[in-house]
Amino acid sequence: MVLVRRGVVDVDVDRVGAGPPVVLLGSIAGGRRVWDPVADALLDRYRVLTLDLHGHGATPPWPGDRPQTLSDQVRLVHAVTAGSSERLGLVGHSFGGAVAMRAAVELGERVRALVLVEPTPFALLARAGRDDLFDAVCASRDRLRAELAAGRPDEAAREFTDHWLGPGVWDGLSAERRAAVLEGLRPRLAEFDAMTDPGLTLAEVATADTPTLLIHSRDPSEPVRALVDVLAEARPDWECVTLPGAGRWAPLTGAEELAPAIGAFLDRHLGR
Repeated sequence: MVLVRRGVVDVDVDRVGAGPPVVLLGSIAGGRRVWDPVADALLDRYRVLTLDLHGHGATPPWPGDRPQTLSDQVRLVHAVTAGSSERLGLVGHSFGGAVAMRAAVELGERVRALVLVEPTPFALLARAGRDDLFDAVCASRDRLRAELAAGRPDEAAREFTDHWLGPGVWDGLSAERRAAVLEGLRPRLAEFDAMTDPGLTLAEVATADTPTLLIHSRDPSEPVRALVDVLAEARPDWECVTLPGAGRWAPLTGAEELAPAIGAFLDRHLGR
């Protein structure tokens, strides 16, 4: 682990391997460690930078002085890639996929390959006319906020985990994993603000030049499934892959499927 400081931004990041840089961005429910199996499969030919977003690892939590945006999280990506003009790859899962999409817009031609694993920039649902599902995401956020305000963190953690990762997942978590989820509940509220931030537009998605791979599991949550459809319709040129056995926590539960798919795409667009 290295704590990178750029101005007022501190970032907890691992750097392993050698070659073109690939930045891995984790989900709303996990830090950089969830990428370990995928990073291990890439480090023989890429310099893998696995970073923790705000509120994960030693990266400071969002201060809460205003609603968080995707660009606020992208500042961390800028911090670990500053001072270089190298072309790079961006890989993001869930919330990390939303951050990766915004980062690709801001980094422009530096990004040679973008991999999105069930990304969650849910504001795009509203822009695509799916207000029902956007409202459902906001309702989940509001339930989390209400349970925490009422002093019921265990109930909040169970509802949040089972809603987004599947029924019964909370009961199957280890005590260590449950403790990590409980500790991260308040930072998750800030991430909901970023996921519903309208700063990323369908027009930007539709006109982006970066070669992109869109990956989803066989049974994602309804808002994620709809968002995958919105993105696939906006960008029929993107590669779209279904991983039948990956589940909703793909970097951990489906690494044996996910790592080869990511590696092959990066090799075609970044490794050449």
